[in-house]
Amino acid sequence: MDEQAEKREAARIRVLVIDDHPIMRFGIAAIIDATPDMTTVAQAGTGEEAVELFEKHLPDITLMDLRLPGMSGVEAIRTVIARHRNAKFVVLTTYEGDEDIHQALQAGARSYLVKGMPHEALVGALRRVHAGGRFLPAPVSRALSSRIPNCDLSAREREVLDLIVHGKSNKEIAVELGITESTVKCHVSVILMRLNVSDRTQAVVTALQRGLVHL
Repeated sequence: MDEQAEKREAARIRVLVIDDHPIMRFGIAAIIDATPDMTTVAQAGTGEEAVELFEKHLPDITLMDLRLPGMSGVEAIRTVIARHRNAKFVVLTTYEGDEDIHQALQAGARSYLVKGMPHEALVGALRRVHAGGRFLPAPVSRALSSRIPNCDLSAREREVLDLIVHGKSNKEIAVELGITESTVKCHVSVILMRLNVSDRTQAVVTALQRGLVHL
């Protein structure tokens, strides 16, 4: 390899691709590798592998799905950034809820893309983030701006909401979490208030739409 070729290779944006669907993963890698200033350094399908491969390759950018078996994409982002403060992440996922976007950005992602967007958006996001910027397409920004202020749920409230979504009664929730039924009722009241809904059915619909709970 001559000197100019070595310089071109060194200047390429090195991308780690994480997605649990092999066909999607290979397709994304093909787009990246077909882009002259980018290259894929590795691919994986779980959050645990993402953390391991990041440590091995130290990529310029990690392209991260959120829906992964075991460790979620958000958890993987948090784990890596706890060790590598300047690590750069671009999220590419099917999740469109404002809470999904909020959690990913809070974890440290610098861009959030929804699968189905043109591949030019992906390439543009990778370049923008590599240059030190952030990239949120208009639909993502709109979803994030619609997030209700002061709607964060505590860890316990999220547990209760998850069980509500999965069809559990207050009594069943109390038994599963080892708390009293009256405590569950208090949690449910707070959940309804924070989600700005009037009953459990509306809470379930809102939780699924916003990405607070996934089935």
